[in-house]
Amino acid sequence: MSQSTESTEPSSTRYNPLDVEARIYTMWEKAGYFKAEDKSKKPPFAIILPPPNVTGQLHMGHALDHTIQDLIIRWKRMSGFNALWLPGTDHAGIATQSVVERELRKATPPQTRQGLGRDAFVEKIWDWKHQYGDRIYEQMRRLGDSCDWDRATFTLDDGVSKAVRKVFVDLHKRGLIYRGTRLVNWSWPLETAISDLEVEHRDTKGTLYHLAYEVEGVTNSDGTPLRLTLATTRPETLLGDTAVAVHPEDERYKKLIGGRVKLPLTTRTIPIIADTYVDKEFGTGVVKITPAHDFNDYQVGVRHKLEMINILNKNGTLNEHGGKFQGLKIQEARKQMIVALKESEVLVREEPHQNSVGYCSRSGAVVEPMLSEQWFVRMSQMATTARHVVENGSIRFEPESWTKVYLHWMSIIEDWCISRQLWWGHRIPAWVCDDGHTTVSEVDPSECSTCQSKNLKQDEDVLDTWFSSALWPFSTMGWPGENGAPTELEKTFYPTDVLVTGHDIIFSGSRA
Repeated sequence: MSQSTESTEPSSTRYNPLDVEARIYTMWEKAGYFKAEDKSKKPPFAIILPPPNVTGQLHMGHALDHTIQDLIIRWKRMSGFNALWLPGTDHAGIATQSVVERELRKATPPQTRQGLGRDAFVEKIWDWKHQYGDRIYEQMRRLGDSCDWDRATFTLDDGVSKAVRKVFVDLHKRGLIYRGTRLVNWSWPLETAISDLEVEHRDTKGTLYHLAYEVEGVTNSDGTPLRLTLATTRPETLLGDTAVAVHPEDERYKKLIGGRVKLPLTTRTIPIIADTYVDKEFGTGVVKITPAHDFNDYQVGVRHKLEMINILNKNGTLNEHGGKFQGLKIQEARKQMIVALKESEVLVREEPHQNSVGYCSRSGAVVEPMLSEQWFVRMSQMATTARHVVENGSIRFEPESWTKVYLHWMSIIEDWCISRQLWWGHRIPAWVCDDGHTTVSEVDPSECSTCQSKNLKQDEDVLDTWFSSALWPFSTMGWPGENGAPTELEKTFYPTDVLVTGHDIIFSGSRA
């Protein structure tokens, strides 16, 4: 019986998408089929790709998002439009810095960014970006994205950086950017403020601690001190309490308003105030107010001009206001404080309690609301304009049901914290002299704008990543041009026609 000479190799006529798709895409790209023209007699149509993080990889959400954009841009291109789909990536401040810091910790011996210093650390991040930063572009090509690759932009490119500085300075001159002390979300492992979008709320099993605060100078009928009972899930924050509040119409406590209570484990007394924030039907109707560590309490503190005492260091340990608990991490301080509260008979009882706790999406740690000096954008004036263009139909949402969500968000939006305590990103263009004067400038100043001092130090913080990507529709088109004149690309394609993205972008992109 003779051996078979039939080949076991797969037939060359079998479809191999890895070979065929890549070859066709390369041919398309080299032929310039995806390129738009700065000037053309064809009607313009533009989509700016929402810039994915340079650290990222495409997932199913990207696949859907990019497919819809690609379908629209190819349809318009084939319909005779001068169609631009402009790609780009975001420097992703926290994510990228975290990736490089992890790599430093793996080194032998382990390194830290503080040990390297700012300039050397930023250079390390640029090295990482040059080595790995274009991976997402290759994935987009494998998807078949018909982008105008010659116009690909990175949020730290020189042109975008110029636009960022110009907008910052312009808004500062108009009083829309200011530096102030307000409550922010604080991620202590990262030692930076983070946005609401970087806080993940999870239902968590915890404990509700019922505490009794003694009213100063008031006794019960039997001569014992009168005590007000309140409840908290964070007993360690009592060290920052500056008031207890009751509802102004709560008959149980009306006579006590204006009095004071003794703050447990301290020598301080704090006022009893009346505020409609308190739900008189919930619990005992008495609430501890810690303005420096709770967003609702902060608003109460502002209304009543309460003292705001921050009890935390940047690394999540208790500071000098922590008394004998100073230097302890929050969880350890809580454990020891519970023991002390029991010993002093302030802790009345404990009960299991399910509540929503915010966690940092980057570090996994519990986010601590903390009073901190930061840079902010005033949002009310901008929100009015942003609402108007949707209400008058200039901008439409698909599906239309998201219009109500957007308008509601614009009606309750708070001032935007734009500073981050990082080293990777657009450094804030503000310099302080030895006398404390601040100079905000598009170019590095040689002297203080107030006193002409030559001793200037630039602000250490960088801008929230969203500050630069908020400018994406026009900073990618060369804005600001020479002497403020629009570029040909800008004149042709701005404003853009479509934004395709997830609905969660409403709560971040709308800050722009």
